[in-house]
Amino acid sequence: MHRPRLLLLMLICVPFAFVANAHAAKPIPVIFDTDISGDVDDVLALAMLHALADRQECEIKAVTISKVNPLTAPFVDAVNAFYGRGEIPIGVTRDAQKRESKYLQLVKTKDGGEFRYPHDLLSSDDAPDAVTVLRKTLAAAEDKSVVLIQVGLAANLADLVESPADEVSPLSGEELIRRKVKFTSIMAGAFSPVKGNAHYLEANVYNGVGSMQRFAAKWPHDSPVIWSDFLIGLAAPYPRESVARDFGYVPHHIVREAYLLHSGPNHDRPTWDLTSVLYAVRPDDHYFGLSEPGLVSVDDDGFTRFQPQADGRDRYLTMDGKQTIRVIETQRSLVSQPPLK
Repeated sequence: MHRPRLLLLMLICVPFAFVANAHAAKPIPVIFDTDISGDVDDVLALAMLHALADRQECEIKAVTISKVNPLTAPFVDAVNAFYGRGEIPIGVTRDAQKRESKYLQLVKTKDGGEFRYPHDLLSSDDAPDAVTVLRKTLAAAEDKSVVLIQVGLAANLADLVESPADEVSPLSGEELIRRKVKFTSIMAGAFSPVKGNAHYLEANVYNGVGSMQRFAAKWPHDSPVIWSDFLIGLAAPYPRESVARDFGYVPHHIVREAYLLHSGPNHDRPTWDLTSVLYAVRPDDHYFGLSEPGLVSVDDDGFTRFQPQADGRDRYLTMDGKQTIRVIETQRSLVSQPPLK
């Protein structure tokens, strides 16, 4: 074959081969458990999940919420609808920390008498209980298929593991976890000194110590848990330049507006919750390293301890300088990706 024609065919065929391979893997079913209300990284993380779902890398099976505010469920519903997935089940806790918010009120904004960001849920009181949603979603899943992503208080997952058999499933919560969950990716804790403080109390633990203690003590030891601690997201901030430049493809963008209400235009917000999402969906892409196996425990004051153990359930993320560059750029690209709706 003539050399230029061969080169042309190679250039044509390689992209198609890449697309075919990219879509060969089955999307990972995920449940996103979030305390969306106080910090805005939860919003960025949810946007990232939708971008990954648009790429057919994951399927968002449910979103459960671990803090109490009447606008959390409506806001999540609005974000899901913005990305073309308004049908995703949403569950809420009714027994956890109550939290005010700088951005949840966006969901009430109207233009010309219509919601700027359409949604069906008008109050968190109208959403079902989070544990019910978790149990239904897991019961319907294939064995060892679901990746749980917890980026907030452990209230819902602690309640799940303690839940008894019921009309949803004859399996207890612990049995459902063992049978249905592939692994859990969680943003919580501090396993190294933070700015010289060797006893740093991370907020997701400190604000719900009891539930995190229950989670750490009762989660099945044969169901892996990967922890992204405080230092990981701190080292990979979301660039303010992206907020200024990357969301102009629509007149109003719920992610950009939430970010500005929370952090303003001159702040690079740490991406704590985003790192747990990135690992959950792309665990084999070497964005992060992993610690040796061990077991995490939680002190009464909220301090997290990691004890190495050969057959331990827990590992935590590590990240070097080169990985940090990749993580920042990848997260920016995914968060700002336009919806495919």
